[in-house]
Amino acid sequence: MIRVLVAEDMHIVRGALVALLRLEPDIDVVAEVASGLEILPAARANQAQVAVIDIDLPGKDGLTAAGELHELLPECRTLILTSLGRPGTLRRALDAKVGGFLLKDAPPDKLANAVRGVLAGRRMVDGDLALAAWDTVDCPLTGRELDVLRMTAQGYGTVEVAARLYLSAGTVRNYLTTVVAKLNARNRVDAIRIAEESGWL
Repeated sequence: MIRVLVAEDMHIVRGALVALLRLEPDIDVVAEVASGLEILPAARANQAQVAVIDIDLPGKDGLTAAGELHELLPECRTLILTSLGRPGTLRRALDAKVGGFLLKDAPPDKLANAVRGVLAGRRMVDGDLALAAWDTVDCPLTGRELDVLRMTAQGYGTVEVAARLYLSAGTVRNYLTTVVAKLNARNRVDAIRIAEESGWL
C-alpha cells in the first residue's frame, strides 16, 4: 500500500481528495492536514511515502513545505496541486524538487496515477503546462525587488516595507520604480498582477 498524506486547507476539497484516493486498492491515506506547518511532522509520524500538497496553504505555502520534505525527509515524494496553471509557478515547483505538479481540475484517475508515478521516481507534470513553462522567461527581478513587491502586494505601505526590510522609504520607492520599468507595467498594481500571473510572487 502507498502511504499518502493529503495537505489541503479547504475541508470539502480535502475530503474529496481523500475519498478519491481511498477508492484505489493500492493507496492508503495515512494523514490529513490543513496547514503547511503540519506537513513535515505528520509525514514523519505517519511514514508517508507521498505527500499530496495544495500550493496555497496557511502557515507555510505548499512549495516551501515541499522543499522542506525534499531536504529533511527525502523518502517522502511530493505532488503539488494547484487551481492555477501558471508556468512560473511550475518552474518554482520544479526548483523545489517536487515530484509532480497537477491541476485540481484534472480527471480523478490522473491523481492516483500521479501518486504512483512520483513514488516510482518519475516527474508527473501536465504536458501543456510543461511546454508553457519551457517557453517562459526567467524572472527579471532581483531577490530584493521581489521582497519589496511581495510586501507591497500584501498591502504594506512604503514606510512599512522600508521598516521591515531595513531600508529607507526612498530606496523602497526606487525599487518599485525599477520593478515597474523592468516588467513594462503601467504602475505598481499592474506590476503585482504581472508578477503574480507569472508565478514569481
